Amino acid sequence: QVQLVESGGGSVQPGGSLTLSCAASGAVGSFNVMAWYRQAPGKQREVVAWDSDSNSPQYGSTVKGRFTISRDTAKNTVSLQMNSLQPEDTAVYYCNAQWKFWGKGIPVTVSS
Repeated sequence: QVQLVESGGGSVQPGGSLTLSCAASGAVGSFNVMAWYRQAPGKQREVVAWDSDSNSPQYGSTVKGRFTISRDTAKNTVSLQMNSLQPEDTAVYYCNAQWKFWGKGIPVTVSS
């Protein structure tokens, strides 16, 4: 049974940085794609960034240039470096693998 566990969330002031990490267990072999999603209060879950074997890392338009996704295929881990955080980045962030396995989510709050 695949399990994804996120870490690194928390509270930060506008303009600050955070790094989220996600570690997988129970997988057989390497994931072909890992991604980060987020869901803000009252909004739908949206994809933030993803990294796959077939393409360079991709980003949602609202985070491009500020967030960086990094994946270790051998360890089945993925991280999300978030810079220049703004209040609108406040959300629960979810790790995803193979577009079907989900972590439980970790909150990120950006507030002064």
